[in-house]
Amino acid sequence: MSEKRMPVVFSGHGSPMLALEDTEVTHGLHGIGKKIIEKHGKPKAILSVSAHWYTKGTYVQSAAEPRQVYDMYGFPKELYDFRYPVKGSPELSERVCSLLGDKVSVNDGWGIDHGSWTVLCHMFPEADIPVVQLSVDASITAEKMYEIGELLAPLRDEGYLIFASGNTVHNLRRVEWDNPDGSRETLEFNETVIRLVENRDDKGIMNYSAIPHASYAVPTPEHFLPLIYMLGAAEGEKPEVFNNHSELGAIAMTGFAFGL
Repeated sequence: MSEKRMPVVFSGHGSPMLALEDTEVTHGLHGIGKKIIEKHGKPKAILSVSAHWYTKGTYVQSAAEPRQVYDMYGFPKELYDFRYPVKGSPELSERVCSLLGDKVSVNDGWGIDHGSWTVLCHMFPEADIPVVQLSVDASITAEKMYEIGELLAPLRDEGYLIFASGNTVHNLRRVEWDNPDGSRETLEFNETVIRLVENRDDKGIMNYSAIPHASYAVPTPEHFLPLIYMLGAAEGEKPEVFNNHSELGAIAMTGFAFGL
């Protein structure tokens, strides 16, 4: 594998307050970003698959100046004052369209949401790498998501980083505010997911609903599905596991970096 071939990264994002935190998790994100630049050079741009752009249909942004979306409520003013002023990359958007053909449409009605900027601000704090978001398509199967990842893989050889943000476990209804770790269900589901990804049992991940505690860990699919796109984009590659940390009982922050 070429040292210049960009990695593929899936990261947990948890609470939007992540953007303002200084923790082991944010240090882990910073470390992954630093490794990418040291080993592969600065990405030309980032294609980000965010759990928070969950649509019927596959969409890609094309705006040269995408807006920062504050798609969360009830947080401190300092979070809404936080800026991660990245530009878009019309060139990357055009390339995504050429690779996916009629599987994708351009949609600039959204922006860079907190699934992207709360993580990327720690990975690449200078905000000097353009970002383009790709939506998570609720209308297609896991197999089709994997196929989209495969089709996007050539971007890696062109200097683009393929990135996704979600959570292996994300259940806001079961949050335990006084629990700094994970519940038994969270820990067991997350460890099973890690084992499946490390063994590259991609079908096991695509069939995540059969994993014990799936109804607890993935009550709605949008935070889990970005991982499937990343597996397709890094087919057959072994991951580096980072931020294997759970919090608030029902959130897992685990990340996977492929080709790092």
